[in-house]
Amino acid sequence: MKIILIGIQGSGKSVQGNLLSKALNIPYLSSGHIFRVLAQENTEQGSYIKQTMESGNLISDEETLKIVSEYLLRSEYKNGYILDGFPRTTIQAQNFNEVIDHVVYLRLSDKEALWRLSGREDERLDNTLKAIRKRIDLFHEVTEPVIEYYRQKGLLLDVYGEKTVEEVSKEIMSVIQ
Repeated sequence: MKIILIGIQGSGKSVQGNLLSKALNIPYLSSGHIFRVLAQENTEQGSYIKQTMESGNLISDEETLKIVSEYLLRSEYKNGYILDGFPRTTIQAQNFNEVIDHVVYLRLSDKEALWRLSGREDERLDNTLKAIRKRIDLFHEVTEPVIEYYRQKGLLLDVYGEKTVEEVSKEIMSVIQ
């Protein structure tokens, strides 16, 4: 089974992705994690990714498609996966050549997203208040059309993300099985 999780930053994609991974016995892959690892590398690509993330911007469509597609060629993803944080643009969605079973949209208000993100105590490069606000704006501007793209394809499962972790997980499992 191949599942994409879409939602504003802070909507619980990683939490739900890990729960789904355990329940369905398929790996969870976060594009954000991939980018954070690459940003630590002392390479031209690593420098570009680090600077882009620190500014709160998105990695280019071309670079994102290349990186994610390369990861999905790994043997651990041949029987399916749960993909978080990709695609973020309509161009990425249209050029992603995988057959997807479900796209789960974790719907969350901006206010709740900002509250959740500002309360995190991690050391992410993109976790400053300015970067968080920019990521929220980018979600509306760039990623909301992706939600409509998948809705029109009949793949979108719209899940209200402001419930408890358990309630959200139960709802996702009930619609994908």
